[in-house]
Formats: sequence, structure tokens, C-alpha cells
Amino acid sequence: MSYLRKIEYEIVINKSFPVLRGCPQCGRKTNFRNTKKFRVNANGNKLDVWLIYHCEKCKHTLNLSIYERQKVSSIPEKEYKNFLNNNERLAEIYGKNIQLFRKNKADIDIEKVDYNFVKLNEIRESGEAKEQIVLAIHNPYNIKIRPDKQIAEVLGFSRSKVKKLVEQGEIRLEKSSPQFISVIVNNYLLQTEKNE
Repeated sequence: MSYLRKIEYEIVINKSFPVLRGCPQCGRKTNFRNTKKFRVNANGNKLDVWLIYHCEKCKHTLNLSIYERQKVSSIPEKEYKNFLNNNERLAEIYGKNIQLFRKNKADIDIEKVDYNFVKLNEIRESGEAKEQIVLAIHNPYNIKIRPDKQIAEVLGFSRSKVKKLVEQGEIRLEKSSPQFISVIVNNYLLQTEKNE
């Protein structure tokens, strides 16, 4: 009897997204990093809140707008206090919020994103088909990582090896979207790789 293994992974971001932007002081594109500090500015009963990023080279400031001209009463009290106290945990949460970067038209430097794959679960099912593995990789942050790179990192193969195995039909991409990919891998392929 053969079996089917379904293994689910999720991409987890370890640190705030780095921003790639032209720095007016450096005169070229550089990386900006999360300082884990907020800037809060009140104007009457209206409030502006920014997450502060710094250029890695010269510390030039980049402010990412979180709230603009909001009534203080419209911001949850606990969150407001955390802004005022430069709560690092909250700064990390906002530093991984893809919508914040889109809203601010801030380019994330994908090559410098610190992430890894976390195995969520594994299910074995009996079946009549030949033994195979279905890999499901969730990308909740919707970061642009090529499917072949994701597959290579999960399987521990090189990208060129994955491309070759796809061409040979040993790995088959079932579904692909920015948030999710599903791949079928022949089980014997993994057994062979482990024994080499």
C-alpha cells in the first residue's frame, strides 16, 4: 500500500522589513532599518503617528505614517500609550505589517528580509497512487519570494536542482499565488537524496 504525506509550512518573518530607498544624505539607495521608536505629534485634537526608520549608513530618518490626523479617541488607549512609550514589541508588529509599507510606498528589500519556514503540521493518508508528498507553503505576508526558491529552501536543495527536477517532472507545481504554493514531490526522490 502507498501513502500520501501532506506537509504544511508557513513563512515567518523574524525581524522588521528593511526598506530600500534613496538616502538624501548618502546620495544613493541604502537600507533603512526599524529603530523600534515612534514619533507622535498632536495638533489640537488630531494626532499623527509614525514608525521611525534610519538609514544604516548615516542614520537619516524615514518616517512611515501609521495614523494621520486621527482623533485621539479613535486610537485604542493601550496602543496610544505604547506609541508614547516606544513599545518595541508594537514597533516590531508594525515593522512586519505589509500594508503599512504599501500605504507609505516603501520598497521592501526582499533580498535582506530575515525569514524562515516553520512546519505547521504533517498528515499521512493511505492511497492507491504512487507514494508522494504534497508541500503546502503559506506566505501570509505576501512577500515576493519565487516559488522555486521557496521549494528549494523547504527541501534543502539548490534552486538549480529544483528547476531541473521540475523540468523532469519529479516536482510538480500544483497551485501558485503570492500567498500560497502547493507542490507535489515524488517520495522516492527525497529518500534518494537523503541516502546520497
